[in-house]
Amino acid sequence: MFFKTKKVYTVETLGAEVLRRKSEPIAKVDDEIRALAAWMIEVLDKFEGIGLAAPQIGVNKRLVVFHLSMESMDEAPSPGELLLLPRMPLAVVNPEIVSCGKATGVCDEGCLSIPDIFAPVERPLNCRFKAQTLDGDTIDVECGGMLARCIQHELDHLDGVLYIDHLKPADRAEIEKSLARLEKFGQKHDFIRKIRA
Repeated sequence: MFFKTKKVYTVETLGAEVLRRKSEPIAKVDDEIRALAAWMIEVLDKFEGIGLAAPQIGVNKRLVVFHLSMESMDEAPSPGELLLLPRMPLAVVNPEIVSCGKATGVCDEGCLSIPDIFAPVERPLNCRFKAQTLDGDTIDVECGGMLARCIQHELDHLDGVLYIDHLKPADRAEIEKSLARLEKFGQKHDFIRKIRA
């Protein structure tokens, strides 16, 4: 009888040093970067997320993958949603937020690196997003809706910032015990979540 070997998918969790380091720009998109992006999309799929930054799998490179559904599109979609959502899953290198709109909104956020803990985060509703695809195309587009929030969340990871860093003191206090439990659990498991599939 033959047994299929299961893959092990991992995500770094709160307390891991790699999540707090600033990531390095990618000088060239080569086979190694393409393989890393493909692996990140697999990890994102297995953990059922909508965005993943390279530091979350232990690599401090400026690489992010997104996989938002078409259902996440706003009723009045932004140019970015119309352009990018049909291309999901999407990997981008050296992404940046060029500018943000003044209007903000509050929405509960979670994170694959801070599992099962959610809290309200205020962010700009729109941002101008610039990045390079693995094929060398340049994206430079105004984004709104869930896409804009996801972009801001994932790009924070590239600078060692987590969504909990944006919380108001009262909101942070409400989840402080859960965060402490997560870090204590993480210490026993090298700050890594695993899925075998």
